[in-house]
Amino acid sequence: MHVNDSHQFGTRAIHAGQQPDPSTGAIMTPIYQTSTFVQRSPGEIIGEYDYSRAANPTRDALEANLANLEGAKHGLCFSSGVAATGVVLHMLSAGDKVLLGDDVYGGTNRLFHRVFAQLGIETVMVDMTNLDEVKNAVDDRVKLIWLETPTNPTLKITDIEAVSKIAKSNNIILAVDNTFATPYLQNPLTLGADIVCHSTTKYIGGHSDSIGGALLTNNDEIHQKLKFIQLSEGAVPGIMECFLLLRSTKTLHVRMQRHCENAAKVAAFLDNHDGVERVIYPGLESHPQHELAKKQMPGFGGMITMYLRGGIEESRTMLETTKLFACAESLGGVESLIEHPAIMTHASVPADQREKLGIDDNLVRLSVGIEDVTDLIADLDHAISTALKGSKASAS
Repeated sequence: MHVNDSHQFGTRAIHAGQQPDPSTGAIMTPIYQTSTFVQRSPGEIIGEYDYSRAANPTRDALEANLANLEGAKHGLCFSSGVAATGVVLHMLSAGDKVLLGDDVYGGTNRLFHRVFAQLGIETVMVDMTNLDEVKNAVDDRVKLIWLETPTNPTLKITDIEAVSKIAKSNNIILAVDNTFATPYLQNPLTLGADIVCHSTTKYIGGHSDSIGGALLTNNDEIHQKLKFIQLSEGAVPGIMECFLLLRSTKTLHVRMQRHCENAAKVAAFLDNHDGVERVIYPGLESHPQHELAKKQMPGFGGMITMYLRGGIEESRTMLETTKLFACAESLGGVESLIEHPAIMTHASVPADQREKLGIDDNLVRLSVGIEDVTDLIADLDHAISTALKGSKASAS
């Protein structure tokens, strides 16, 4: 089943990187659940496989599939999103400097500041939506720019093409975490990025049943460096995870369509709710980078950040009251999730950084699933009303 770049996203999602099994005709890529491969003679391997840490046919199919969806020549998969991030950082040396977006996943922040700082790599936090700030932060020691767009959790949108021009003019590698947008909504490589990173745990997996990460690139030299580190460090995904992710990419386009549709309706509802102080969603005209989001993405994703009227107690009550929105970390699954970044996903971020970014006690993050949106809205309405009713009762 040959696919090429002329085929549309949905066709490529289902077929890219995969062929029916030649020995049986099985339409699904087999699970090659093996650690090693028999050699014809010492050093004479069959095809390219000798040990599954180095390569495995199931993982190869997934890497080729994801590369195709991102418009990349090369794809590499890992045991988690932070494992993939760490591999990029291992290309650097002591004394090098990284410009990191000021609003990123808490685990990313922790990895840069508390792990790789010990190896002599300096991280400077930069508001990537402010191009002057990015330019002013560049010096001869900066070797990598790492950004998320939309960001986690305040959903800031960065002009990837503009930042890529800054990076290229200074011989700096640009890596973009595309987890929130997915390749369905955004292709950073076409906008000038050198590396795209995904936590495949999220939308690409889509079913909250696997953990993984991926790196995609068109640069042959970067790919060879990343592949060597992948082989040497061994943070590769299990083969069952690869199989599950291949199953999931086949429905990525239809899932993302529903995520976007539902989130737009939920955001509009929250934006008009008396119990909500503010809603952040790239699809709302009130979003500071709404026009950039329209230009850079064909849809606005399934993530919403909201500020509830009240504080920590109201937020806690809301999260305890929802029935369809499950209180849990992670995002991007078919089921809706709700979480409190200051307590949960971004608890490892220093308090002063959280305060500067507006990750306050009344900030709540929603991952809008693909359930019936009327049920989701009713669930949120009830939870918000309950939370605020409780605060009024306490005040009286």
